[in-house]
This record gives sequence, C-alpha cells and structure tokens, in this order.
Amino acid sequence: MGVTRQKHAKKIMRFYKHNFQFREPFQVLLDGTFCQAALRNKIQIREQLPGYLDGAAQLCTTRCVIKELESLGKALYGAKLIAQRFQVRNCSHKNPVSGSTCLLSMIENGNPHHFFIATQDQDLSNKVKRKPGIPLLFIIQNTMVLDKPSPKSLAFVQKLQTNQLVPEYQKQSIVELKEKEGLVKQEGEKRRKRKRAGGPNPLSCLKKKKKKTQEGQESCAEKKKRRKRKRNRVKAEAMQSVQKNEGE
Repeated sequence: MGVTRQKHAKKIMRFYKHNFQFREPFQVLLDGTFCQAALRNKIQIREQLPGYLDGAAQLCTTRCVIKELESLGKALYGAKLIAQRFQVRNCSHKNPVSGSTCLLSMIENGNPHHFFIATQDQDLSNKVKRKPGIPLLFIIQNTMVLDKPSPKSLAFVQKLQTNQLVPEYQKQSIVELKEKEGLVKQEGEKRRKRKRAGGPNPLSCLKKKKKKTQEGQESCAEKKKRRKRKRNRVKAEAMQSVQKNEGE
C-alpha cells in the first residue's frame, strides 16, 4: 500500500513540475488543522514529507495562523508549538485574520511562489481547488496524502496545450518583449540603410570592357590595312623603276 501511495505521489508531482514549474525546495504552507491532525496521528511532518514528495521541502506558515492557534487556547496548544517550529512567511494583513483567509491570500495572482497548501479544513480545500496549479495535502488514516490535480488544474493545462491561454509566469516575459520593440525597429532601419548602399554595377563594367576590346580590334585592323597599302605602294614604285630601266 505504501509503494502504491508513493507512485501516486510521484505521478502527481510530475504533473505540477511539468505544467506549473514547481521546483525544489517545495514550499509547503500549513495551517493549524493540519498541525493538529499530525500531532494526533503522531506524524513527523519535517521528517516524512520530503520523502513523500521525493524532494526537499520548506515547511512554513503565517503569523495569522499562529495567532489563530493562540486564540483557541489549550485545546490547540500542541498544534501551536508545531506551527511555531516552521518558517513564518510575511502576509499582507496588519490585523490578524483567520488562517484559511490568510492562506488563500498567499496563493493569489496565480500562486507565484508555488506554494503547496496543507490543511484539514474542507471549506479551505474546496476554495483551493477552484484555483489552478495549487497542490493540496491532507492527512487520512495516519498518513499524509497529496490530492490529485483538481478539475480546474486539468482544464488549465488542456487550454495551455491548445494555445488558448498564457500562463501567469509567462506574462512578464511578454511585457518585456513588447518593451524591446524599439530595438526591433532600429534593426529594421539598419537593414534598409544597407539596401540603399551599393557599389558600381558589374554589368556596366563589363560593357565598358567590351567597348575597349572592340576599339582595340578596330585599331588593329586599320593598322593592317595601312601596312598592306604601304606594301602595295612600295611594290608599285619598284615596278615603275624596273620598267624605266628596261626602256633606257
């Protein structure tokens, strides 16, 4: 039964790691009801939870949760001592509110700190399930259990796969890319300048070379003609002189 439960937890952790970018150390927010259940069932949260999640975990709570446990008196004195051992995360409440209200405020705006919620409060659990990407832990039959992904989380992932929704953690990247749009325009201007700049047309150079060769060919032909005429003139003069000598 323990092996099956461990495999179940690993499968769920892969889902949150792949689709919601959960990384170690895992941030686990605990309320007073979870601490009380752990005390009653003799569960060592700090020792057992990292092995169950298959990774390092940071256990934490809020001042509102501790204040709530203090206000409930001796009945939850042991749970208060357990909660006080964990890291206390700052919440936005100047005046203490209920533990469930405080924990819900810690996972607003898409749960940017990637918190797990550990609680036995059924009403809080239902509200957590209405938000995508928030792992839920509870205790049942003396063991800690990682709840399966809620329908809201499954629907969110399905929309991501069909490119119908942008996740919260990518929105900031999109904003930064839009701010860099000016750099893209400058690159476009540089490209246009490169197009306007040009050297001499290679075809015009070829034409000029052809003209020069033609002119050269014509001058050579004229020289040959001149030489031929000169030779003919010399021959004619020689013939005339020969004829004169014979007549004498």
